[in-house]
Amino acid sequence: MHNFAMKKLLFTLSLLGFLSFAGFGQVTSVPEEAKRNFEKQYPEAEAAVWSNNVISAGVRFALKGESMYAEYSNKGIWKFTYRDWDMDRLPDAVKDGFEKSKYADWQIHGVKIAHFPGNITRYRVEVQKSALQKRYLFFNEKGRMLKSALTL
Repeated sequence: MHNFAMKKLLFTLSLLGFLSFAGFGQVTSVPEEAKRNFEKQYPEAEAAVWSNNVISAGVRFALKGESMYAEYSNKGIWKFTYRDWDMDRLPDAVKDGFEKSKYADWQIHGVKIAHFPGNITRYRVEVQKSALQKRYLFFNEKGRMLKSALTL
């Protein structure tokens, strides 16, 4: 019995050590290339706060009084930037596209303007019909809904 208890203890300690090591491996720093690219792209940014989820690094910041969020790959390559926006500031074509969509009667919970590489601009409208029915709607500049995605 003593031998069995000792094996069980060693197994438990080994498992805890492995889990601690595996968990430690998930904590990564923000890629220096991402920081350099961000500083070049947004030299006037203020109050930058970085986060890293292993596959990408994100930074929340302010730029000329606007709340922004940019994301970079784990290699430091810029993926996109979101800027807080509101429905009144959307282009008329996007407002019209939303009003003609099947989500027009859903409650609007947020609007963002998104910038992507290649000088691509998209508009994201977050809508909700109920606690379980929430979506992100993505529109182009002409007001065409490009996609609708579930949100949590």
